[in-house]
Amino acid sequence: MVFKIFGKNEEMEGEEDYIEIESLGESMGKTHIRIENLNDYRDVEKIQRLVREGNIVFLKIRKIKERDLGELKRCVERLRKTAIASNGDIIGVDEDFLIITPSFAKIYRGEQAPQHTEEQQRF
Repeated sequence: MVFKIFGKNEEMEGEEDYIEIESLGESMGKTHIRIENLNDYRDVEKIQRLVREGNIVFLKIRKIKERDLGELKRCVERLRKTAIASNGDIIGVDEDFLIITPSFAKIYRGEQAPQHTEEQQRF
C-alpha cells in the first residue's frame, strides 16, 4: 500500500526498499538571533538591516534610555515603522530590551479573546 502511494512499481522489486524524501530543514536555512546594543540613533540603520536580512534582534536599550529618552523614542518609532512595513513585529520586554522580528516570526502576547459575532453578543 505504501509503495502505491509513493509510486514504487513492480519493476523496482530488486532495488533497495527506501524512498528519498527531501529534507525541509536544510532548504529552509537557519534563523539567527542577534543581541545588539542601541547606543544612539546611528545604530538604527544596522538594526533595520539585520531584521530585513531575517534575524531576530534582542535590542539592549538601557544606556540610551538613561542618557536621552527623546532619542530613544525616535529610534523606537523608526524601528516600529520598519517592523510594520516588513510585516515583522516589535515588543518591549522589561524596561531594558526590545525584540524585533522579521515577517516569519510573530511575538506571542498571550491568549486573545475570541471574536464574537453579533448574534452571540445579543445573548
